[in-house]
Amino acid sequence: MLKVRQLFDSESSTYTYIVYDDIALEGVVIDPVFTQAQRDLQLIQDLGLDIKYVCETHIHADHITSCGKLAEHLKAEVVISQNANIENPLIAANANSLQFGSQSLDIIHTPGHTPTCICFYAQGYVFTGDTLLIRKCGRTDFQGGSSAELFKSVHERLFALPDDTTVYPGHDYTGQTSSTIGEEKKYNKRLNLSISQAQFVGIMESLNLPYPKRMDEAVPANLKLGMV
Repeated sequence: MLKVRQLFDSESSTYTYIVYDDIALEGVVIDPVFTQAQRDLQLIQDLGLDIKYVCETHIHADHITSCGKLAEHLKAEVVISQNANIENPLIAANANSLQFGSQSLDIIHTPGHTPTCICFYAQGYVFTGDTLLIRKCGRTDFQGGSSAELFKSVHERLFALPDDTTVYPGHDYTGQTSSTIGEEKKYNKRLNLSISQAQFVGIMESLNLPYPKRMDEAVPANLKLGMV
């Protein structure tokens, strides 16, 4: 059976996920945070897991990843978008799916928040990074973001998943932990099915969000998988 553990970093409001086959005890880690590496390693040890892949949904601007550190320690492979231009990557996300035990995790390319965004789908769960958040989405005004591309990624790829698919986002700032594709089709304030692409682009252009406070530090570090 597929199991999911959701972990939280309060400083960046980032969710990290450990997804695993509870029979084979093989799994993957999605979006780990550098300052939480010891917590994650301890849980992996406690669960007796053999981590095959450490995955990034995109190049983050709000925290430094522990992707490289965990992959090195666990002898796992890194999975990240081919568009990321990582320095000396261990592996690029050029496969359609990742295998661990009897489970598989499908890779869905979802550019928009950044050109490097990918999501992961397995057995009724989708791990959406910043592409689709609960009732909203990631911003598109930096790192080569595109509102038009994000709209297409969500409507053509994520909203094509079954309505009862659990949405596990990369962040949440209000204490919510998950949603469903069906809920987001109805209630997402930016991307619900009643909103056109042109309307969405207008919404995103009017956000006027502040510059990410850790972007100048985080992006260069994450282009080295946090190995700084």
